[in-house]
Amino acid sequence: MAVEVDDLKAALYLDGDEDNLLLGAYLEAAKQFTINAVGNEVAGFYARPEVVPLFDAAVKARAATLYQYRIELTDVPTYPVDLTFNSIIGQLRGMYLVAKEEIDNAPSDQSAQQDHRI
Repeated sequence: MAVEVDDLKAALYLDGDEDNLLLGAYLEAAKQFTINAVGNEVAGFYARPEVVPLFDAAVKARAATLYQYRIELTDVPTYPVDLTFNSIIGQLRGMYLVAKEEIDNAPSDQSAQQDHRI
């Protein structure tokens, strides 16, 4: 993951260092949340050049939402909808399904050897 605490602080317009540990925890939570929302069965998917910018943007958006809408005790609960995160997750899921289909439909070494014998 290329998103660092300083990147998140810049996105949130934060100057101080007092929330660095919290922001780091939110980044890790956002990373795991994003992977769980998309999938983790395709090896190397999140390192693909076309995936990295979307993944980083999703992690940054989710971590920023976690920071901005920290849970407080209130009489009226609020549930913010993160449209940026949701739209990026949709794109990542589509890319992930294509990558998974490519792997699932790729001939195995054994079937490739059998094709050469025919």
